[in-house]
Amino acid sequence: MSKFWSPLVHDLVPYIPGEQPKNANLVKLNTNENPFGPSPKVIEAIQAELNDNLRLYPDPEGQALKATIATYHGIKADQVFLGNGSDEVLAHVFFALFQQDQPILYPDISYSFYPVYCGLYGIKARKVPLNEEFAIDPDDYSQPNGGVIFPNPNAPTGRYLNLTEIAVVLKANPDRVVVIDEAYIDFGGETAINLIDLYPNLLVTQTLSKSRSLAGLRVGFAAGNAELIEALNRVKDSFNSYPLDRLALAGAQAAYEDDDWFQDSRNGVIRERERVSECLHKLGFEVLPSRANFVFARHPQWAGFDLANGLREQGVIVRHFNKPRINEFLRITIAKAPQNDALIEALKTLCDSR
Repeated sequence: MSKFWSPLVHDLVPYIPGEQPKNANLVKLNTNENPFGPSPKVIEAIQAELNDNLRLYPDPEGQALKATIATYHGIKADQVFLGNGSDEVLAHVFFALFQQDQPILYPDISYSFYPVYCGLYGIKARKVPLNEEFAIDPDDYSQPNGGVIFPNPNAPTGRYLNLTEIAVVLKANPDRVVVIDEAYIDFGGETAINLIDLYPNLLVTQTLSKSRSLAGLRVGFAAGNAELIEALNRVKDSFNSYPLDRLALAGAQAAYEDDDWFQDSRNGVIRERERVSECLHKLGFEVLPSRANFVFARHPQWAGFDLANGLREQGVIVRHFNKPRINEFLRITIAKAPQNDALIEALKTLCDSR
């Protein structure tokens, strides 16, 4: 610690991202990156922007990309907000909408950036326990609160709520903002963006990092009624008016325009997820039902920490969370078939050693 720090910084507990190993020979199944890569049209669009225009600022509003996203989802451009990855969008959400007189609600097992934002902005929060099946119970969110946020599908569990269940939460909180964090929605769920015209308290966030293979570009967005979007714009323009550069704007727009590539990519992940889940079941694992690009699994004869270390020794990296209730689980990113096969073979070796 330093005497030059602001007092708040001393107490911050930062988010810890997944490991980015330097050894390229490892099978990397720990950060939920898409194995299929971006559309070739994305690369073409980015290359087309590598010219003298880089001396000029990008469009601060990202109007062309907003229009593309709005058209894709059947909403209006003024219902879309853009940010530098959904993490920045969420940071603005917490600042603009969650500084209320009561604690916000989010699941006790969920995206670990939520408590970080609460610490950064001094927001009170109440964790709502998942049920015994590690699922979100919509009825648990009818208690008094200053706002509600949860991922759907949830992370790291991968479990999904349908739109009828989402509506239960929305109806129980007509005077509070309900944020649905849809980082993984494209891998088997229906987006709640379809509900924003029915519920003025609904804000939906998404990222292009996962299903559209653009984690390296950092593009995210929120969709909601124009009043919520205006609140986010006020924060954005008080923080950084140009969150997306020219390359990110061009690449993101091209990703939405190549829907065939998107569909093939996400369907490839879904097929491999189901195959990996079946293989894990055959090895004796309990696998939670997932609608994400990862699975959450545990083995009755192995501690999660030991299993993760055993895999690492065989060149496979997965994510282990040393936290209450889930410390026996591994979160395993779905990759291409050869990498998934390497995972299964490594697990077979470990299981046979018992």
